[in-house]
Amino acid sequence: QEQLVESGGGLVQAGGSLRLSCAASGRTFSTYAMGWFRQAPGKEREFVAAMRWSGGNTYYADSVKGRFTISRDNALNTVYLQMNSLKPEDTAVYYCAATRSPRFLNSDQIEVWGQGTLVTVSS
Repeated sequence: QEQLVESGGGLVQAGGSLRLSCAASGRTFSTYAMGWFRQAPGKEREFVAAMRWSGGNTYYADSVKGRFTISRDNALNTVYLQMNSLKPEDTAVYYCAATRSPRFLNSDQIEVWGQGTLVTVSS
């Protein structure tokens, strides 16, 4: 059974950094796009960053461009989200996601979700 397991969330002060990890298992994700979404309290889930497992372009929400970086380690079957210059408005549950759909920026196109990891940024 396919599985995405996130780790790395926690509490950090504004301006700080965190790195989230997403370990993928149970199927071959080489043809998938991998991404990160987040959901803040009382808000809808929103796209954060994405890339194809095979490499190539990376995609970011405007709100995180220049601060967040998505990357992968093929040998470890792991996708990362490096988050720098964190702001209180980045506080949310962050979800790892995978899909074969070309519309991978849309949450309704996601085929596999992780369980989520909470990121809290204090001011």
